Amino acid sequence: MKFTRLASVAMATTLAAAMAACGSSEKSVDQSSGATDNKGALIGVTMPTRSSERWISDGDNVKKQLEALGYKVDLQYAEDDIPTQTQQLDNQITKGAKLLIIASIDGTAITTQLENAKAANIPVIAYDRLIRNSPNVDYYATFDNNKVGVQQATSLLTGLKVLNADGSEGTAKGPFNVELFAGSPDDNNATFFFNGAMSVLKPYIDKGTIVVKSGQKDFKQAATLRWQPKVAQDRMENLLTSTYRSGAKVSGVLSPYDGLSIGILSALKSNGYGTAAQPFPIVTGQDAEAASVKSIIKGEQYSTIYKDTRALAKTTVEMADAVLQGKTPTTNNTTDYNNGVKVVPAQLLDSVIVDKSNYKAQLIDTGYYTEADLK
Repeated sequence: MKFTRLASVAMATTLAAAMAACGSSEKSVDQSSGATDNKGALIGVTMPTRSSERWISDGDNVKKQLEALGYKVDLQYAEDDIPTQTQQLDNQITKGAKLLIIASIDGTAITTQLENAKAANIPVIAYDRLIRNSPNVDYYATFDNNKVGVQQATSLLTGLKVLNADGSEGTAKGPFNVELFAGSPDDNNATFFFNGAMSVLKPYIDKGTIVVKSGQKDFKQAATLRWQPKVAQDRMENLLTSTYRSGAKVSGVLSPYDGLSIGILSALKSNGYGTAAQPFPIVTGQDAEAASVKSIIKGEQYSTIYKDTRALAKTTVEMADAVLQGKTPTTNNTTDYNNGVKVVPAQLLDSVIVDKSNYKAQLIDTGYYTEADLK
């Protein structure tokens, strides 16, 4: 009888505990695995700006996929204003976010917010842009940014016919006048893009096939603060005025981003390029933004690098979900992304060169755009 009564008490206690767990709306812990059930938790997502088509897509994709898993999402855009982004992060921490996904404006300017997140046991995933000089970054989701730069330079040389599409040496020998543009110096990715591109271009510069007529070959000289199209347009105008006044022509422009490419092309148009007598130079880009894809179709911009933001969002959401379940996310690079304090484990995705010959297969057939989007 004593055994029966003890067993009954034990069973009742177990049942009560189970019912209490089912009734909890906040958070429960699986003691057997150490995993934390954060279903319905708030996740803070901060993106740099709405002025770029790609960041709108990124934010929407991340939010949609997180919500599909049952999480609440606070999605914010800072319009490239650093104090705004720091305030947004402060607010998300105060609201009780269980995880932060951050595409930073300046990867060195949010150290205090990261310290506060760490103190509150809030994990941080850097989204596409590496957050620098802080130990409080847990994971990084991005594309292979060095490869993106290699692809940009390769497409430039292919457009100039220095290389064939299969990568073999082409028939054109040059010399070709090429100007170099780089991204924002406060974005860690910008140096990866530029260094990747220069690893391809430098041998051709050294042997005279490519001539940087302005002499502006260094990252600092080529950098474009905040990735602003107007800054790139003004610099291209200045290059044309200062370097090409004597009648020399620009054969190619290494542009690391579609927004800059549009600004560069505007400067070229205002200086007589884009006619049968003076065609546009080979201009590269990145992100496959609709305006630039339309420009490629029209024969203005030559190429862009397509990075499927749907896939990046999916990877990031999988990372976030794993972390919030107490698991270790999948990563494929634990060596290359040193933020100045630590090597941040990263998951790298692939990118594709897109030009007039393959935009339909890459962008329309995959559902990234409809034909109507590109009219």
